[in-house]
Amino acid sequence: MKSDLIHILSKRILVLDGAMGTLIQKHNLTEKDYRGEEFKDHNLPLKGCKDVLNITQPTIIANIHNEYFKAGADIIETNTFNANKLSLADYGLSHMVYDINKASAKLASEVAKRWTATDSKKPRFVAGSIGPTGKMASLSADVNCPDIRNISYDELYEAYNEQALGLIDGGVNLLLIETVFDTINAKAAVAACADAISERSSDVKIMVSFTISDGSGRTLSGQTPEAFIASLPTDSVICIGLNCSLGADLMKEYLFRIKDETNLFISAYPNAGMPDHHGHYNESPQKMAEKIKRFADEGLINIVGGCCGSTPEHIADIAEAVKDVNPRFPAISKKQTIIAGLEPLVIGKESNFINIGERTNVSGSSKFANLIRENKFEEALAIAHEQVENGAQIIDVSMDDAMLDAKECMVKFLNYIGSDPKVARIPIMVDSSKWDVIEAALKCIQGKAIVNSISLKEGETAFIEKAKRIMRYNAAIVVMAFDEEGQAVGFEHKIKVAERAYNLLKKIGFPLQDVIFDLNVLIIGTGMTEHNDYAMNFIKAVKWVKEYLPLAKTSGGISNLSFAFRGNDYIREAMHSVFLYHAINTGLDMGIVNAGKLPIYDDIPKELVKLLENLIFNKNENAANALIDFAKNNNRKAKTNNNSINTWRNESFDKRLEYSLIHGITNYLETDINEALNNGNTALNIIEEPMMNGMKTVGTLFGQGKMFLPQIVKSARVMKQAINILKPYIEDENAIESDSGNGKIILATVKGDVHDIGKNIASVILACNNFIIIDLGIMVSANKIVESAITEKADMVGLSGLITPSLDEMIHVAGEMQAAGLTIPILISGAATSEMHTAAKIATAYNGPVVYVKDASQAAHIAKTLSDRKLNQKFINENFEKQKHLRESLSERNQGKLSLSLEEARKNKVKIDISLIPPAPKHKGVFLIEDQPIAELIPYLNEKAFYHELDMNRAGRFVIKDAEEVRNQIWLDALSLLQKVAENKLIKAQAVYGFFEAYSENEDVIVLNNSDKTSFHFPRNLDPHKTHNQSIADYIASKGSNQKDHIGLFAITAGIGVDELAFQFEKEGDLYNSLIIKVLSNCLAEAFSEMLHYKVRKEYWGYSPEEAFNIEAFRKNNYQGIRPAPGYPCCPDHSEKKKIFEMLNVENTTNMKLTENYMIMPLASICGYYFGHPETRV
Repeated sequence: MKSDLIHILSKRILVLDGAMGTLIQKHNLTEKDYRGEEFKDHNLPLKGCKDVLNITQPTIIANIHNEYFKAGADIIETNTFNANKLSLADYGLSHMVYDINKASAKLASEVAKRWTATDSKKPRFVAGSIGPTGKMASLSADVNCPDIRNISYDELYEAYNEQALGLIDGGVNLLLIETVFDTINAKAAVAACADAISERSSDVKIMVSFTISDGSGRTLSGQTPEAFIASLPTDSVICIGLNCSLGADLMKEYLFRIKDETNLFISAYPNAGMPDHHGHYNESPQKMAEKIKRFADEGLINIVGGCCGSTPEHIADIAEAVKDVNPRFPAISKKQTIIAGLEPLVIGKESNFINIGERTNVSGSSKFANLIRENKFEEALAIAHEQVENGAQIIDVSMDDAMLDAKECMVKFLNYIGSDPKVARIPIMVDSSKWDVIEAALKCIQGKAIVNSISLKEGETAFIEKAKRIMRYNAAIVVMAFDEEGQAVGFEHKIKVAERAYNLLKKIGFPLQDVIFDLNVLIIGTGMTEHNDYAMNFIKAVKWVKEYLPLAKTSGGISNLSFAFRGNDYIREAMHSVFLYHAINTGLDMGIVNAGKLPIYDDIPKELVKLLENLIFNKNENAANALIDFAKNNNRKAKTNNNSINTWRNESFDKRLEYSLIHGITNYLETDINEALNNGNTALNIIEEPMMNGMKTVGTLFGQGKMFLPQIVKSARVMKQAINILKPYIEDENAIESDSGNGKIILATVKGDVHDIGKNIASVILACNNFIIIDLGIMVSANKIVESAITEKADMVGLSGLITPSLDEMIHVAGEMQAAGLTIPILISGAATSEMHTAAKIATAYNGPVVYVKDASQAAHIAKTLSDRKLNQKFINENFEKQKHLRESLSERNQGKLSLSLEEARKNKVKIDISLIPPAPKHKGVFLIEDQPIAELIPYLNEKAFYHELDMNRAGRFVIKDAEEVRNQIWLDALSLLQKVAENKLIKAQAVYGFFEAYSENEDVIVLNNSDKTSFHFPRNLDPHKTHNQSIADYIASKGSNQKDHIGLFAITAGIGVDELAFQFEKEGDLYNSLIIKVLSNCLAEAFSEMLHYKVRKEYWGYSPEEAFNIEAFRKNNYQGIRPAPGYPCCPDHSEKKKIFEMLNVENTTNMKLTENYMIMPLASICGYYFGHPETRV
C-alpha cells in the first residue's frame, strides 16, 4: 500500500480528513460515555480523553471516519493525537498506550478497507496520528532556571516508540507526527517511529507536520521553517508540511517558503480560519476551499486537509476544489551543506569563509574555562554572546577538561544557549573526544549541529558505528585526518585518510555534503625540519579534497599554526591572516579562529607577508629565523602607532572616511565628516561617495578572502554611525515645508535577504523629505509586508534586495499585494534589481504602479512625485508606457507568428518507417565512465568551435597583417596547454550513459526502467508552412505500433578542476591561459559528447557497427541518429534535465550537479538524448 501511496502522490493531490475533536464534541458525551464498560471503575475522570473513545465508543469514531471518506478524503487520521504515555498520564491511562493505539488503527483501517473495496481506483489510506505531547525539550519551563528541561530526548523517544508500535500493529499506512512545535520532540519522534518500523519490518512511512506559533513566523521553540526543515532527520520521511495555528490565507506564505527547501512531498491542513473570542472557528467550507485552491494552483502541495474547526463539509469543498489540480513536483535536492540554529546557515561558494568562534572552548579560552569551573554559566554565556555579536557564524563548544564533568557541563551550557535566542540563532559545533558527551549534546540541540569530531583512529567498525549514530541525529560531521597509524602529517597520508573515510561514509549513505574534513593545521616555525611542510601540506590537501571528494567541506583549527610564536600576537595574527588567504583561495570552507582579531591581508606590511609566505610554503631553510628576527625588531605597538598616525590620518578626508569604514574605526568619524561638510560636500554625497566606496572595497576584500565576517560587521557599524551623524545635516539640506508629511512608506528587505545598507540610506533620505517611514527590517515575509501596508494605510511600499533570489521574492510580494486588493505604488531597488526585470516580471504581477529606483539618491524625487497629486498620474502613465515598451522589445521575436492548433499539427506528424527501427542496444542499463583520458578527446576537438568561443570567427575581426598566423598561434598555444593538462591530469572528464526501452505517445516519449516509467516531453512544431509538423517523439515507435524501440540518455562533463586551474593562472597573472583553459573545457565537452556518441552508434548501442571514424562527417552530422540536449528548440524545457539525472543517477556517481535552475555544474557539461532511427532530424 505504501508504494501505491507514493505513486498516487506523484499523480494527484490527496485529501486528508478534518478535525476529529470538532465532530466528537457534537455528540455531547458524558463522563459515563467516556468510561464505557471497560473503564467504569477507573479512579480518575476520563471526560475529555478523546483517545479512550477508540475502546469505549468505537462506533462513534468509525462513523466519523466514514463521514470524512464520504466527503472525499483519501486519508483519515487515527483518533490518537494524545495517545502517548505522557499525555495519558493525566488520566491515569499510561499503561493503555499500546492498546489504545492499536485499537484506533485497527478501527480506522477496517473502515478504509471497506471504502477501498467499493472503488478500487480510489484506494483509502490511514495515517496514525502522533501529537506533540505537550512537553518541550528545547526550552525551560522555568524562566529562572534556563538550563532546566521538564522532558528529555530519551523520555520522548520512549513515549513515541510505544505509540508507533501500537499504530503499526493496528495496520496504519503512515505515521503522522503532527502539530510539531519543538524540533527536539520531532527528532525523537522520527527516530522512535523509524525504529518501530524497523522492529516490525514494516513498509509504513513517516509524515511530519509542524506548526507556526505566531506572527513571528517561527515554531514555538523559535526556529524558522527553513531551519526546522534543515534540522529534521528525513531519511525515513516522505512528506513534510504545516498544520494548525493558521488559517489557509496565512499558511500560504510558509508553504511558499518551504517549497524549495525540501525534495519531499508537502502537506497542508490549516484551521478553518482563526478562532473568535469564544474559540470558535467560523470560516465557511466554501471560503476555506477557495483559499486552499489558490495555493494548490501555485503548485505548493501534495496533501491537503483541515485542522481545527474543519468538518466533513469543509473537506468535501476542498476535495472538489483540488480534484483537477496538478500536485507539487518535489524540488530537486540541492545537496547543499546546511546547518542550523534557530536560523539556517548555508555553506557554499556564496557564503565565503565561515568563521567558527573558538572562545566557548575550555581549551581555547582560560576565561571561559574558569567560569565553567566556578559554575558561572550565565557569565560564560556572555562570552558566547560576544562571539555572535562580533560575527561568529558557528560557535565551537567544548568541555573536555580533566577537572570537569564534561557531559554534565556540556548539556547544561547547551541548555543555557537554547534558552537564549541571540546565541541559539547560530549553529553549534559540538567539540569533544568523548562519545558519550557528543551524543548527550546532540540530544539537547534542536538545530542541525556539527560534530567535532570522529576519526579512523579506532578502525573502520567504530568509525562507521559513530557515523550512523550522528546521521540518526541529522548532524554534520568533522572527520579528523587520523587513522590507525596516527595523525596524518604528510600530504599523501592526509588525502589517503580523507579518501578512505569519504568512501566509507558514502557506502553507508551519509550525506556527503555534511562531511567536513579537518586536515590538521599543525605548528610551523619551530626550527625542526620535519615541521617545515606542515602548512603547505594542509593547503595542498584542502585543494585535493575539493577536487576529488565532491560535496565535502574542509576545516581546520587555525591557531595551531602559530604556537611557536606564542607571546607575539602581532606575528601570530598576521600569520593566520596570510595562511587563511591562501587556504581559502584553495578551497578552505571554514575554520576555528578568532577572526575579529585578524588584520586585513592588504594592511600587513609587504615585507612581513613575504616572510610569512616563505615560512608557510617552506621556500627556504632560513624562513623561520628571518621571521624571528623581524619579530624582534618590529613590535606590534610601534607598528600600529605608525600606521594609525603617520600614514592614513595624513590622507584627504574622503580617503580617511573610506579607511575608517574598511577598518571598522569610529574614533575619528565625526571629525572627518565635519571636515567633509566644511569643504562643501552634502551629507548625501558623503554617504554615496567615500562611504559607499569603502563598502564596495569591503565587499571585494571579503570575496577575495582578505576580510572576514567579523570585520564586515565592524564596517557595517561604522556605516550606521555615519548615517546617524549625517541625519540632521540631511534634514537641513531638505527644506521641510509642511508638518503634515508627504505620506507613509513601508520599507523592507525581502525574505531571504539580509542586506539593508541601501535601504537604511533610503530610509534616512525619505524621512528627511518628510515621509513617515515604517522600516520592517530584513528577511521580511510577503505576508508581513502586505499586512503592514494595510494596517498602516501606507501610501507606498519600498522593496530592497541585494541577491538574485530576492527577485523571485519581489514577484511573490507583488502577487500577494495584488491578491490583497492593494493598488499603492511599489518601489523596487537594490543591487540585484534592474529596470528590465522590474518591467518584465514584477510589474506584470501587480496592477498598481511598480517603479524601479536605481539608487537611494533617486528615492526622494520619485516618492515626492508619486505623492504629488498634480504630478503623479503623469509620472505613473509614463512609467507604464516605458515598461510596456521594454516588455514589447523582449517579445518582438514572437510577434506576428501564425501557428496551427496542436490537433491540426498532429495530423501532419512525421510517420517513420517501422522497418528501420534500430535493433535493441547490446547492453541495457546505465554505464559510467569514471575518468575519461583527456588525450583521447583531442582528435574530436573542433577548431572552428574554439575560435567561435573566442569570438574570432567574425569577418573583420582581425585587421592586422598576419591574422591567420595569429589564429594558428593561439590554436597551437591551446593544444600545447591541453597536452600539459592531459599529461598532468589537471582536469577530469566523466560520463554516464544508458539505454532504455521506450515508446511514444503524441509529444511524449515514455521511458521504461524496470517497473518505473518516466515521461519526456518534446513539443510539436506548429508552423503551418512546414512540410511536417514534427515532434522528435515521432521518431520513437508509438505504443500502438507493437514495435519495441529504445532511447539513450547521457550526461558528460569535461570541467572537473577547470575553475581551480583557471584561478591558479589568474593568481599567477596569466589571464591568457586562464581564458584559454575555460574555452578549451567547453570544446572538450563537445568533443567528449562527439566521441561518446560515435561509440554509442558503433559499439554500445551498436546500431551502426560498420561506421568509420570520419571527423568531418561528425561535424556535419553525417551519421545515423541525433543527440539533442534540453534547451534545444526541439526540447526547450531545461527542467527535463532533472529526469535525465535521476534515471542515470548522475549526482551520486559523478561530480556533476544540477542547480535549482537546471544548470549543470561544472559548466563544461552536457546532458541529452540518443535517438537512433535513421530518419531522425531535429
